[in-house]
Amino acid sequence: MNKKFILIIFLGIICNSCLAQNADNDSVDNNFAEIKITAPYVPQKVEFAGVEYDLSRNDLRERLDRELVNMQYLHASTILNLKRANRYFPEIEPILKQEKIHSDFKYLALIESNLNPASQSPAGATGLWQFMESSAKEYGLTVNANIDERLNIEKSTIAACRFIKDLYASFGNWTSVAAAYNAGKNRISKELEKQGEKSALDLWLNTETSRYFFRILAAKIIFSDPQKYGFYLTPEQLYPPVKYKKIEVDYEILDLAEFAKQHKINYLQLKSANLWLRDRFLENKKSVKFTILIPKEESLNYNPEKTKDHNEICK
Repeated sequence: MNKKFILIIFLGIICNSCLAQNADNDSVDNNFAEIKITAPYVPQKVEFAGVEYDLSRNDLRERLDRELVNMQYLHASTILNLKRANRYFPEIEPILKQEKIHSDFKYLALIESNLNPASQSPAGATGLWQFMESSAKEYGLTVNANIDERLNIEKSTIAACRFIKDLYASFGNWTSVAAAYNAGKNRISKELEKQGEKSALDLWLNTETSRYFFRILAAKIIFSDPQKYGFYLTPEQLYPPVKYKKIEVDYEILDLAEFAKQHKINYLQLKSANLWLRDRFLENKKSVKFTILIPKEESLNYNPEKTKDHNEICK
């Protein structure tokens, strides 16, 4: 076989390879052409806490549209929040009902902390409801070197409900309540006065506060019908609520690791269930009654057959 013939065969192989690669590229291009990235559906009207909001005004519609786009396409964050909602909404909702606060305010907690009970902002806001230390103490939460009840879901939710009630008593509308929760009561009061408005919905505010109420609305819209916005989670993919045994103590606990072992769990499980315990011991010189949560055995292991969809958020 001469060299010229070998060269012809080699060039033929290269040409065939290039043609095949081009064919593959055409196939890929065709596949990409079939992918449709769509903008989320923006409803004409939205209800929050029993009040209907008309979004026919351009600026209002576009502010909601922005948050729906962000939440729909920030897949990782929204999926995690859907999973966490299945665990924490069943814990939050009965407290909201007990305190006579509309259940829609659970979405405020979602926006505040991404439903992470251990969340802490750079400014020091802590817990599901992101209380600053001064506000937490004002609403009856204990915060010191040994205890931080901002990390106690039940107590911090009760405190948040009372704070929301006080804000509503001052403003009389939920949009101003939400804005004040984010920016502070005094700030919103001054801006309403200076701009001659009755609702924070019509105020010129910093970007974060201006977006805040619409982020809450977007969360409610998407979490009420996730599949409409492209989120298909099955019940077994959600985080199940944790069932607890409640132990009341009015004494000091010198070693929480040993206390955990006495209740057949480890220190990690005890701390995860009681984030408000900041140290390895519980200081209690005044014999205050505290409730310590002990996860029940059935909640310590994942069982997909028993994991259910709370409130059908994946219907």
